[in-house]
Amino acid sequence: MSDDATSTDDTGQTEDAEPTDWDERFASGEYPRDPEPSPVLCSYEPSIPDGRALDLATGTGRNALFLAAAGYDVVALDASAEGLRIVRERAAERGLGGRIETVHADATEYDFPTDRYDLIAVSFYHTLDRFTDLCESLAEGGYLFVEGHLRSAEPTPSGPSTDRYRFGANELLRAGLGLTVLHYDETTEERPGDRRRATARLLARRSHGTRQSYPERPE
Repeated sequence: MSDDATSTDDTGQTEDAEPTDWDERFASGEYPRDPEPSPVLCSYEPSIPDGRALDLATGTGRNALFLAAAGYDVVALDASAEGLRIVRERAAERGLGGRIETVHADATEYDFPTDRYDLIAVSFYHTLDRFTDLCESLAEGGYLFVEGHLRSAEPTPSGPSTDRYRFGANELLRAGLGLTVLHYDETTEERPGDRRRATARLLARRSHGTRQSYPERPE
C-alpha cells in the first residue's frame, strides 16, 4: 500500500485505511494494476549488484516486477492480500513467479530480518518510523531507495491531503545520513490531469569510510 489520502492515481493511502479498504481498491481497479517503477530506481539499477531485494508496501508490484525482471530475488510485502494476488498474477504472466515471494504483513509491525537485503525499495509509503529497521535489514554494501510525497508551498493535488504522510524539506535526506548518500533530490513534476506531485527521492548505500566507490550519474 502507498501513501495517498485523496487521489485515485498511482499512489495512495488514507489516514485510516484498513487492509480491507485496499483489497477493495485493488479489486475494483481504482488503483493501477501496472504502475510504473520509479524512474530513479530504474536508472541506477544497472550499477547495483543483483541479489535479494525487498519491495516494501509493494501494492500491485510497482518495483517488485521490475527488480525481478532485472535478476533480483524479490520479497514483495504488503498488507493487502488482493494486491499481492495481483503481484503473483503479473509475475506469472511474465514468467517471473520463481523470483518473487509475496509476504502478507503490515509494514508498521513487520519484524525485518537483519543483514538480509542487497536492495530495499520503498515508493510512496511513509516509513520514517521504520527507517532504522530498514537500514539494519540491509546487507553490508546494500542499497536503500526511498521516494515519497513532499510538503509544498504550492498546491500538489497528487498525494495525501494532509502533511502527515509527506516529508518535510530535507527530512528524508537527514534520515539517510547514517548511510552513504548516492542520490538525493526534491522536485515537483507535472502529471496528466493537473496531478502535480512534489517528491523526495533518496538512494543510499550501507557502506563506510571516507574513500568509497560511486556509481556514475545516469543520463
